[in-house]
Amino acid sequence: MVRFLLRLAGYLLVAAGFVSLVIDGARSIANSGLNYTPLDLALSTLAGVRGEALKPLVERSLHPWLWDPVLVHLLQVPAALLAFLFGFLLLRLGAPREAAIGIVTRR
Repeated sequence: MVRFLLRLAGYLLVAAGFVSLVIDGARSIANSGLNYTPLDLALSTLAGVRGEALKPLVERSLHPWLWDPVLVHLLQVPAALLAFLFGFLLLRLGAPREAAIGIVTRR
């Protein structure tokens, strides 16, 4: 059951990455330049006001330096790239087990 949920989430993330890639490609063609949707814009679109509460939460709970050099740059990564990476990772984790090597077929 867990493998099924991992594969389902993986397929949904790969599909979301593909949709984001198509939208970014159409926007890039229309503007005659490379345009992509950064992760912070995608998160603020999906989460709304809750996405803005991430900065104080990280600075208060973890460490202030974690926000500025690490997460600020991570949030500028294209959303399609991260969706593809996490999607393929979940698909790999949810893959069925391979057959054991060395099974005797003779009787």
